[in-house]
Amino acid sequence: MHTEESRAELSSAALARRLLILLGVSAGAGLLGWRIGLEPHQCIAGGVFLATILGTLLFWHLRLSIAFLGVSVLILTRSFDIPRFVESASLPVILFLAGMMIVVGALRDLGFFTWVVQAIISMPGMTGRRFITVTAVASALLACLVDEVTSMIFISVLIFQVCDRLKLNPAPYLIICVLCTNVGSAGTMMGNPVGIYIGTQAGLTFQDFIVWAFPIMLLALATTVAVTLFWYRVELREFDTRLAARLERNLSLAPRLDVPYKRSLALLIGTFTLIALHHQIEGFLKLEKNSVLLIAPLICAGITMILRPGRARHYVEREIDWWTLLFFMLLFAVAGTLEHVGLTTRMAQAFTARFGHEPATLIPVVMATTALGSAFVDNVVFVAAFSPVIRSLSQTMFALPLWWALLFGACFGGNITMIGSTANIVALGLLEKHSHIRIRFLQWLKVGAVSALFACLVAWGMLRVLSPAMERYASRLHTASAVPVP
Repeated sequence: MHTEESRAELSSAALARRLLILLGVSAGAGLLGWRIGLEPHQCIAGGVFLATILGTLLFWHLRLSIAFLGVSVLILTRSFDIPRFVESASLPVILFLAGMMIVVGALRDLGFFTWVVQAIISMPGMTGRRFITVTAVASALLACLVDEVTSMIFISVLIFQVCDRLKLNPAPYLIICVLCTNVGSAGTMMGNPVGIYIGTQAGLTFQDFIVWAFPIMLLALATTVAVTLFWYRVELREFDTRLAARLERNLSLAPRLDVPYKRSLALLIGTFTLIALHHQIEGFLKLEKNSVLLIAPLICAGITMILRPGRARHYVEREIDWWTLLFFMLLFAVAGTLEHVGLTTRMAQAFTARFGHEPATLIPVVMATTALGSAFVDNVVFVAAFSPVIRSLSQTMFALPLWWALLFGACFGGNITMIGSTANIVALGLLEKHSHIRIRFLQWLKVGAVSALFACLVAWGMLRVLSPAMERYASRLHTASAVPVP
């Protein structure tokens, strides 16, 4: 994840030092792999992947350049070829994300998020706890429907508006909401890029997320809300005092606006319904699994651009984050090379040799590793690294709980540090711009690590309890799909 320092251009000396670190560590990893018996292509693939990870940490603003060079090295050394690149780049996932970005841009244009903010402000019986609970839950559910960054941008508008009226420091309320937003992003495929990537890699449907991930997310969300409300209990008492004083003077928190939200709500419901019913549509049309899921946002985006032709080019050029999508595509291709050269198989063998084949042991290991890694580096990097390993493990064991552990570790781990997720960085940037308040690293770490720990413990416990039910569920689906249709 990037910081303010990484946004600015590095000096020549700093750039050289970081470049030497990246090349030295990557080359050292490749030589170490050769010393322990890895094949040359495996050493190269491992070194390039490690360079890509370090590139996101040391050169955030140059990460796409490093990914370009990494893919070029892989092709020039014949570690993989162009057809394998196209296969590993997860183009359907990239198109899904691009379509959802257009839909989110249209929702913004049509006033959906403004309507949500107005609905929360107009809530009767307002108290500090009620306000922040409703706002935090709304931010989490919005993250499920759109994405965590968009949710945080619009929820922050509400927080700043209310805190300005009450003359309160908005930092505690913004932190609560962004922590809940990261938790909520694990509830569906649409909340975080890792959700749709894990879904395609594991062959999971939208219904699978609703059946298993969403209920666990809700429990983790309730835990996060409880932890953060207790953490900021003093600030919430001050909220109630200021609110009571303002209401005594018959002053409202914000002006009431009538927002024409029906078209935006129709677009959101249409998109959500098409995604939710993709499995049934695929069965009816005899299409490949998840094919309708991956094109559903494209259908809705296409219809939106036809109905709003004056904004179509804006949606494609401005609403789609092409920089990030290109990086994801190249990262997925580099991760696919690890599988192509057989390195992930060796990693899976070493993994099981160290931790065994029992899900009860592997679930916390996968979750903790991904959570700690995601606290400092883009969670997509760790998910891309772990996915081939879990896919290899699935050949010898029931791996569905491990996929969920990967999802929850990646999303919840973003709460640990202030650079752990893009939503965190966006929220802190908005806070500094609006209120000129800077959050210290340790100030965030205390509440972020505690809330992430409790959320991960809840997810771990639920996965242990639900693992037998997941296996029975998967077995019934496999049996049903094996029965010929008359």
